[in-house]
Amino acid sequence: MVTDVGVREISYIQAFNEALTDEMRRDPTVMVMGEDVAGAGGREGFEDAWGGVMRLTKGLYPEFGPSRVRDTPISEAGFIGAGVGAAATGLRPVVELMYVGFYGVCADQITNNAAKMHYMFGGKVKIPLTIFAGTGAGTNSAAQHSETLYSLFVHFPGLKCVAPSDPYTAKGLLIASIRDDDPVIVFNNRQLMGLRPEGHVPEESYEIPIGEARIVREGSDVTLIGVGYTTHVCRQAAADLEAEGYSAEVLDLLSLSPMDEDAIVSSVQKTRKVVIVDEDYPRCSMAGDISALVAEQAFDYLDAPPRRVTPPHTSVPYSRPLEALYVPNKDDVVAAAHEVME
Repeated sequence: MVTDVGVREISYIQAFNEALTDEMRRDPTVMVMGEDVAGAGGREGFEDAWGGVMRLTKGLYPEFGPSRVRDTPISEAGFIGAGVGAAATGLRPVVELMYVGFYGVCADQITNNAAKMHYMFGGKVKIPLTIFAGTGAGTNSAAQHSETLYSLFVHFPGLKCVAPSDPYTAKGLLIASIRDDDPVIVFNNRQLMGLRPEGHVPEESYEIPIGEARIVREGSDVTLIGVGYTTHVCRQAAADLEAEGYSAEVLDLLSLSPMDEDAIVSSVQKTRKVVIVDEDYPRCSMAGDISALVAEQAFDYLDAPPRRVTPPHTSVPYSRPLEALYVPNKDDVVAAAHEVME
């Protein structure tokens, strides 16, 4: 979609797919693995039929063939382990975990192998592995297919974790992840894939540095911190607050580990109030970690305690009305902002 001269707007799925395509053309060691990523490649009439459950790999199989776009058995332990081994021996595999809730069946491969091998071999082995997984509720997919769970991965040293918030960051962060020599987990919130494209996405390749947050809206009265989809929610809330006469700053975290602590503290020092919006479970979450960071490093600047907006500590409901109540929304964020400002 081209809306103005020089402005190209494409969807999250298109931006992610474009990044994969560009990197596979640039570097012959980049390969893709996962369930249905080739669309039953090798079966006549079925090649490239799906492009993965999220359609993120559509079109790769016809161009790069079965050696670089590999459908795998339904065994996360098997193909994530194969990805770790491929990375250790010189390839740059990009592996789709499909839904982040499937992490449990391949935990050993990620946290005991991918995360630790570089350290345990004294830096002699690199693990340039990229794993991408779908996250988030709001699509009526029930408890096992709607979790967020990035806090589990952030807990382990040796893993880098990023959460794009729009098509521009999806492309730039994926390219940076593939080129990184460490294992990187990319969390793709599925609600972002269905939003109307917004903002310019350059055709050329570009990297967004892992470890840096960005301010997507300047403000002076309160800081709203979002992660992935909740950055979109924060922007909606900031617009509503502006209509009421308040100036809300929106910080898009982007990188969960390493985390841009300086950007968080700097914004809170300016506004003196903070609301952290996180779709992960509330216990031992990113919201809790950021709240502790603010309390420890910016306590003297705070005019009110940090406020967290998260789902309740319960599994994601299948019922559409209950699911709508579960996911943080702009009204929740506006209410929390009023609490800290007033």
